[in-house]
Amino acid sequence: MDSHFERELEALKEAVLKMASHAEAAVQQAVQSLIERNAGLAARVKENDQIIDQYEVEIHDSVVQQLTKAPLATDLRFVTAAIKISHELERIGDEATQIAKRARELCIEPPVDIQFDLPAMILRTSDMLKGSLDAFTRRDSAAARAIIPRDKEVDAFNKKIHQTLIRYMAENPDTIRRCLHWMAVSKSLERIADHATNIAEDVVFLCEANDIRHTGIKSGGNPATGSDKPA
Repeated sequence: MDSHFERELEALKEAVLKMASHAEAAVQQAVQSLIERNAGLAARVKENDQIIDQYEVEIHDSVVQQLTKAPLATDLRFVTAAIKISHELERIGDEATQIAKRARELCIEPPVDIQFDLPAMILRTSDMLKGSLDAFTRRDSAAARAIIPRDKEVDAFNKKIHQTLIRYMAENPDTIRRCLHWMAVSKSLERIADHATNIAEDVVFLCEANDIRHTGIKSGGNPATGSDKPA
């Protein structure tokens, strides 16, 4: 491989990883602002979203330049995965901003006296995001595949939280506005898990040259070989 092109690929990977770090931090800060009722921290999440957006633009421009150099199949998969992952990270940043927005609104309202499984949902979503990004860093197809089924667990959390909040609103109409904010937070977390799942699927494509997004084959090995290696 041309040494200049190799350096460009390494720079592209570094940009994706830096963008990933900002996206993870945005989610963590948004959740922290929600739990601690910290309006100042929530405001910083929105400000930092511009950094994530700028990374996506830079990665897109880099990928376009590299595609003109007719890379080998493995390199082509990498640059394709990079632009797809950057899009998912940008959407994750948007969802973190939405959580922070709800946090700011909730800060000026009295707390809602209700117990639901949001902390567990936050933990599961954060683990999925971290795991999918670690799988990309290591190009670990097996680890990526292991993440994908967990999306259903987050979906179940979201459904249960919505049901709990609907019942609570029916019994306490004065809390409707606040409960709707919490429902929006839960939905944003569910969407972040969706994006983490998409990243994991992109990692499988990168490692195996196998697009599993619409095949129904979400775990296990390559359908042609029965292993985690491409045919």
